[in-house]
Amino acid sequence: MIPPDEPLATGRGAGGEGGASITPEMQVLVAGVGNAWLRDDGFGGEVVRRLAERDLPPGVSVMDAGTGGLDLAYEVMRGYDALVLVDLTRRGGEPGTLYVMEVDEGDVDADIEDGQMIDPHAMDPQTVLRFVKAVQGWPGTVVVVACEPADVEPAGPGLTPQVAASVDRAVELVLGTVGELREGRPVRSD
Repeated sequence: MIPPDEPLATGRGAGGEGGASITPEMQVLVAGVGNAWLRDDGFGGEVVRRLAERDLPPGVSVMDAGTGGLDLAYEVMRGYDALVLVDLTRRGGEPGTLYVMEVDEGDVDADIEDGQMIDPHAMDPQTVLRFVKAVQGWPGTVVVVACEPADVEPAGPGLTPQVAASVDRAVELVLGTVGELREGRPVRSD
């Protein structure tokens, strides 16, 4: 692996005389979060499972983080340019409604007081971002693609029909969001 501050190549054709410079691809992590045993909470995992079956652009990685927030935090700190989280959110819409929200880094509190703990076994996406910001590993742009759930209780596997019907649309929405990020365009938020 080439250290981040080392050039990718040297000499002619790589930024030397008579050639164009080689720039690295934008690194984007798409991470599904949630618990597949809590019905619609498995939405993020199902979306990234389907994304993993697709041909993705260079530099785009997918991860089913499940409920492993600490694993997600460590993966984010590898140095991604952007993070797309796929999860649930309750915003009052009809079940299956999809939302795109860009996270403002300034809205994420990174202060950790002496004696204050972050529980590594209870790291929801907000806590993951707080931890990553606290250790100065913020991944550039962070976008959440979320779905309005119908049911997360009682415990059991399988998405409700309303949320299951939104998975393919969510896959396309994530791919469109990744395209906007890679092109440097503003991400549309709902």
